[in-house]
Amino acid sequence: MIPPLKPIPIKDRISILFVEKGHIDVLDGAFILLDKSGIRTHIPVGTVACLMLEPGTRVSHSAVVLAARIGCLLVWVGEGGVRLYASGQPGGARADRLLYQAKLALDDTARLKVVRKMYALRFKEEAPANRSIEQLRGIEGARVRKLYELFARKYGVDWKCRDYDYEQWGSGDLPNRCLSSATACLYGICEAAILAAGYAPAVGFIHTGKPQSFVYDIADIFKFETVVPVAFRISAKRPLYPEREVRLACRDVFRQNRVLKRIIPTIEQVLAVGGLQLPKPPPESVDPAIPNKEGIGDAGYRD
Repeated sequence: MIPPLKPIPIKDRISILFVEKGHIDVLDGAFILLDKSGIRTHIPVGTVACLMLEPGTRVSHSAVVLAARIGCLLVWVGEGGVRLYASGQPGGARADRLLYQAKLALDDTARLKVVRKMYALRFKEEAPANRSIEQLRGIEGARVRKLYELFARKYGVDWKCRDYDYEQWGSGDLPNRCLSSATACLYGICEAAILAAGYAPAVGFIHTGKPQSFVYDIADIFKFETVVPVAFRISAKRPLYPEREVRLACRDVFRQNRVLKRIIPTIEQVLAVGGLQLPKPPPESVDPAIPNKEGIGDAGYRD
């Protein structure tokens, strides 16, 4: 007798929540976290875009099912949210959007147009003319290194270079640890939006060959206006628990900059410059044996 779930649009949700040292389950229809003493903490999973699961967290089958039904992305991360290990699809993928993305990525002309648009959005100026993707990637790398130096100088941080070791996290210096923690937060909400809109995280345009290549592409558009300043600002304070401070600050900046509301329109804006149309299903294709109910979502994100 419970009414059907109507997912909240991604743009109206809280960006991220972090969970550690507990058992996530569903009791009495509620998404809860049980600690070792048996205390229940309710998690409003339907209003969250991305739930980051740190070490010490266990998730029940019913909790994963509920998260998928309401479109909350579960992401397994390292301690402090500084490593991104795996993620569970929230159930929002659409074949037409995925094929459209793949069609753009496989067309050399369209792909270059998309990359140039990403460059323009990221640096607020048009990309240099008559440059290949490889050349644009080199120009971008040089500008990114310069931006890191400028932020370090602005906040008085001792900066050498972007360098970290996933296997020995404590060996990295404070600015690099803060940057990795901040970018992991951004990657999480970008992947949640990409999946909810029906695109594939692995089909990238600048980045390729990684499970989250498209996540990196989209996150880079927002990185230097959101999480990079946060990372250097927190690093300058040298707090006792820098990763935690970074996570809390990122959560606030995502809300202030309305990042979740901007990600999916930005994706559509970037892909539209490729000049290709959404592919139509072939006439001989077979409809799903068990179709989704009407109203589960719109052509973009869950509405």
